Amino acid sequence: MKISLVTETFPPEINGVAMTLERLVTRLSGCGHEVSVFRPRQSEAAEARVNGSRVFVEERFGGLPIPGYPELRLGLPAKGRFVRRWRGNRPDVVHVATEGPLGRSAVGAACSLGIPLVTTFHTNFHDYMEHYRLGFLKSACIAYLRSMHNRALCNMVPDETLMNELVGYGFKSVSRLGRGVDTALFRPDLRDAALRASWGVNEGDPVYIHVSRAAKEKNIPFVIETFRRIQDRHPRARCVVVGGGPLLKKLRRGNDDIVFAGMRYGEDLARHYASGDVFLFGSVTETFGNVVTEGMASGLIVLAYDYAAAKQYIKSGENGFSVPAFDSEAFLKQALAISDKWSELGGLREAARRTARGLTWQGVVDVYLKTLKEHGVSGAC
Repeated sequence: MKISLVTETFPPEINGVAMTLERLVTRLSGCGHEVSVFRPRQSEAAEARVNGSRVFVEERFGGLPIPGYPELRLGLPAKGRFVRRWRGNRPDVVHVATEGPLGRSAVGAACSLGIPLVTTFHTNFHDYMEHYRLGFLKSACIAYLRSMHNRALCNMVPDETLMNELVGYGFKSVSRLGRGVDTALFRPDLRDAALRASWGVNEGDPVYIHVSRAAKEKNIPFVIETFRRIQDRHPRARCVVVGGGPLLKKLRRGNDDIVFAGMRYGEDLARHYASGDVFLFGSVTETFGNVVTEGMASGLIVLAYDYAAAKQYIKSGENGFSVPAFDSEAFLKQALAISDKWSELGGLREAARRTARGLTWQGVVDVYLKTLKEHGVSGAC
């Protein structure tokens, strides 16, 4: 089957959407499907990290930096280019994964040529509005997203709760496509005593780690506030924040004792995960939250709100901890309770790892192909 994937975020960018899409197309290519990825061009230094390492075809487009996110690129409209490309080499299906100008123009091109179109929904832009003081635009944002996604044969989302929310907003033909986790990369045996020592951690001290983009919607100030309450009770506790983004400079102010590790990639990222003990994840805008399952795969004690990935995979008290969605008092209370007994939770950490081992990317690909087949896409099996 010939698949054309259009996305405005993809490695060398580092974020949950980019990594999800790369693993999906790598697996599809490994199954014998011919996948072409259409994405904005990144900087020369960034592109050098991936050149020659791909098993699928890429076509790069011009783009513009996103305000506040200079490392990300917004694709430019390219309907004419897509029409010419697909008229000469027609794919069996066009998969549009992002809703920017590049993605929207791909939707228009696929529809004008009568090519089967599917979409995936990765980002709750309508919820982001509140965090950037643009709540008055939420209805307009939903209308824009709905108008684009409803032109597709099906819209695949990673979480059942989100599915129901989108149906309530008038989205059509919504189905669930879960996420996998790379347990060969994210694993407990990468725990690094030297790395922990570089963080100023003594033998037996707990490390509270947080991994995400440093942006408003990730609720990192609340994570730091929670850590401070833990630190009042357990002064030897340490905090490590992994990730880059527009809020990083502000977060560093007044937090000299917190380790801000910046962006990490591949096994280096996995080593940072595994060298922590408790993963505090206070984000309130996730469509899934890959970092939750990556933390579980790394053998961490994960605390998150009970929605998205945490709702699907955490059995509170058995393989991690979850609290009612967006209940900050419950989150803080549970974090303090964990801080009193974290060293006794080895069995829970092992259970988290076992859960993650069942979340394979091959299983995700199987569901993806089954969904295409159910919607009449030729060659999907």
